[in-house]
Amino acid sequence: ASPVSEHRFLIQHASIPTETGGSEQPSEFGLNQNYPNPFNPTTQISYTIPRQSDVRLEVFDMNGRQVATLVNQSISAGTHTVNFDATDLSSGIYMYRLQAGSTVLTRKLTLVK
Repeated sequence: ASPVSEHRFLIQHASIPTETGGSEQPSEFGLNQNYPNPFNPTTQISYTIPRQSDVRLEVFDMNGRQVATLVNQSISAGTHTVNFDATDLSSGIYMYRLQAGSTVLTRKLTLVK
């Protein structure tokens, strides 16, 4: 494995060894809008990672309190989907945050009961 790039927000493709052949491999980190949205009580959140990374996917209420941890482990490169069951939460707007390496992406989701 090569040393981690010192760029905090932009990763130059030239600095990362890549394997050729697979066009399915995402080229950057991505966090998609959950579907369906609004939802009750379950929704799906998908994300893409270009290389194996320690991934943390969490849900927060609008006061910044963590209400769920959906992923907290090393994940292989590719596109992944997680089911989120909000049966125990009240209606409202929540934020979900993906942390993978030095990348942090955030989106809103709406729970309607």
